[in-house]
Amino acid sequence: MTASGTCGLGTELDAYMPLRELGAVVVKSLASFEWGGNPKPRLHPTASGMLNAVGLQGPGVEQWIANDLPQLNDIGATVVCSIWGFGVQDYIDAARMLAPVKDKIAALEINLSCPNMKAAVVGENKPHAMFAHDADLAAQIVEAVRVSGLPLWAKLSPNTDRIGDVAEACMNAGAQALTLVNTSLGMIIDTKTGRPALGNGGGGLSGRGIHPIAVRAISDIYGRIPGVPIVGVGGVTNGSEALEMMLAGASAVQVGTASFAEPKAAYRIAGELCRWAERHKISSWSEVIGLSHRGGFRDSGK
Repeated sequence: MTASGTCGLGTELDAYMPLRELGAVVVKSLASFEWGGNPKPRLHPTASGMLNAVGLQGPGVEQWIANDLPQLNDIGATVVCSIWGFGVQDYIDAARMLAPVKDKIAALEINLSCPNMKAAVVGENKPHAMFAHDADLAAQIVEAVRVSGLPLWAKLSPNTDRIGDVAEACMNAGAQALTLVNTSLGMIIDTKTGRPALGNGGGGLSGRGIHPIAVRAISDIYGRIPGVPIVGVGGVTNGSEALEMMLAGASAVQVGTASFAEPKAAYRIAGELCRWAERHKISSWSEVIGLSHRGGFRDSGK
């Protein structure tokens, strides 16, 4: 799959690869309202990835349904819509707006973990920086957005030692799968100016630098909740790295930052995975998913 926030809102990448042949196109996170995002500059390269603080800029669910969803449906793409909000009601509003078109969408990915938004006040003056750092709030949102009628994936953060508690809470609240993980907190200081390189100050680190963090999170959660459906994401640039996530427990894999350098990266990586399976006579991905928890390959030549 493509990863939310890296591959646009619609058919932008269909010119580079047949989107209908991917597991899914996961669109940029949308709110129930139009949002302008963070001040520029928003992106900065790192030695092994990218730092971003885009701030969830987007046209809102209504405009996406009118302009982008029909185009995705026309080309036969499997669509996963990602949503976000400042508070619980924002998530509910977005979910309700999507309910009338639920037959055109495969799943709803609930972005609980963007690191690029300022802390907000929720409920009884309870501040939060990320819903994914609070098991109760995350579960409340998951339960609330069931009004969409769509299968729910909760996208969680690697920036907390409570990720296991949050994962369990989200599954208990009605999530069908977990997306692991979002970006890691980071910052770059411009040594010429002495100021942060991004307009928002810090940002979210993505790319190969966070791949081991993502694999660890997937493995920990799969070990804690055996058999839980996990969508792995974080620093995947080739078939071997995607396979690593599946061995850790992921049932599917998203490709994000690699698409900036190579727009067809997700398609290439899917092909590499399939060719590996053919070479090793793997007839079902169930043979691979979570295999590291079962002792790995019997034949080390795999």
